Amino acid sequence: MRFSLGTRLATTATALGTALGAFATMGTATAAAAVPNGEWAPFTRCPVDAPAMLAADGLARTPQCVVSSSASGSIKLGNTTVTTGRTNLQIGVVQNSDGTSTVVAPAGGALIADSATVPGGLLGLMCPSNVPAVTAICEQLGNSTLNKITATVESVGTPYAFNQTAGIVTGEPIVAIPVRIHLENPLLGSKCYIGTASKPIVLRPQNVTFPEFGMTFFDGDGTQADDGEMSRINLTGSTQNDSTFAVPGASGCGLGLLGIIDAAVNLKTGLPSAAGNNSLTLNNTQTSLAGLNAPGTVAPDAGKRLAQNWHSAVN
Repeated sequence: MRFSLGTRLATTATALGTALGAFATMGTATAAAAVPNGEWAPFTRCPVDAPAMLAADGLARTPQCVVSSSASGSIKLGNTTVTTGRTNLQIGVVQNSDGTSTVVAPAGGALIADSATVPGGLLGLMCPSNVPAVTAICEQLGNSTLNKITATVESVGTPYAFNQTAGIVTGEPIVAIPVRIHLENPLLGSKCYIGTASKPIVLRPQNVTFPEFGMTFFDGDGTQADDGEMSRINLTGSTQNDSTFAVPGASGCGLGLLGIIDAAVNLKTGLPSAAGNNSLTLNNTQTSLAGLNAPGTVAPDAGKRLAQNWHSAVN
């Protein structure tokens, strides 16, 4: 029974590791996190108390926690390539008996990551220009504070098209993740985005290399135990990529200059950019998934048991 569960968990963990690759395009604001003990330690934000997770009975619906991180990578949007920093994705997954999966995000958002600095700043994004208003801005950019741009990824909707089987092979899309990228700079204003909630960037990452596999068993409170009721799958070292996504143009930039700054940014960076001209790569991803070994034995309370165990491990 443990072997069967391990195989299922490994599949999902690989898939969700790739989901991290999708989200890790830039960075996002840091949120408060719990501090679990032992084998629960990486799962600081698992949404165990979300209604969909608590309602999982262990028979028709099985609840699991997923965390995936990457220390480095890169994303190319149009003519601009950005080096990514550390990213951390945490979600809940409900495995359904019909073979489908439901993704559950933490209330504060699925991703926490280091902010990324756009190479060249505003000078690189929109200068030089033959538009007087833009030229006036370019002339002020000797000040490094004014020139610097940070980019933050924001999820805009729930991931979809989750393909569990694709998580254990290479070259097949695993999940579709809609995001937008917030460009921040004093001269861009507070509403400058690449992509929007209605017209997002949709990332469909896939495995390029296979991860190494490891597995541990533990008690509900996180203490390792060969006969523990919980198991944790560790998938490490995989490279992930997506070069199929399209990127819409920037919008909302420039402190009310009626789209002039949007146009300048788009012209210099080559946005909008059709599918095939953009790419995402995540290096050395580290993914872990935790779940009950025999969820059916605690039916219909598997979701409640998972939540109870997670809370027992949190300081």
